[in-house]
Amino acid sequence: MQRTLCLVKPDAVNRNLVGRILSMIEAGGLRIIALKRVRLTLAQARGFYQVHAERPFFDELTRYMCSGPLVAAVLEGENAIADYRALMGATDPAEAAEGTIRKRFALNKEQNAAHGSDAPETAAFEIGYFFNRLELEG
Repeated sequence: MQRTLCLVKPDAVNRNLVGRILSMIEAGGLRIIALKRVRLTLAQARGFYQVHAERPFFDELTRYMCSGPLVAAVLEGENAIADYRALMGATDPAEAAEGTIRKRFALNKEQNAAHGSDAPETAAFEIGYFFNRLELEG
């Protein structure tokens, strides 16, 4: 079994879309094994997105990610990373396939409703950033 991190971003939480997004995830065959609502500080958002620190969008992204609460979840499935990324759709909702989370719920490329890990190494870091061992094994 493979695990991946799912973040329901502040824009989607603010619009009461958490249940609908989680429902799509479960209907897509992924199992939610850990779940919490959190609000990041700017320092925490910067730490989470440290891989993008040199990119021009870093400051805007990190400010956005601490602009309101988000919901973090750990998803599990045979091919959880690829399956969840397919379910999310393209980063830009204009390019996302019909029926994907971002096509249905994203406002724009930045406020795109959801985040997902892109590789096993990234998933390990991201899951550990939000969840401790007890939360994952309880």
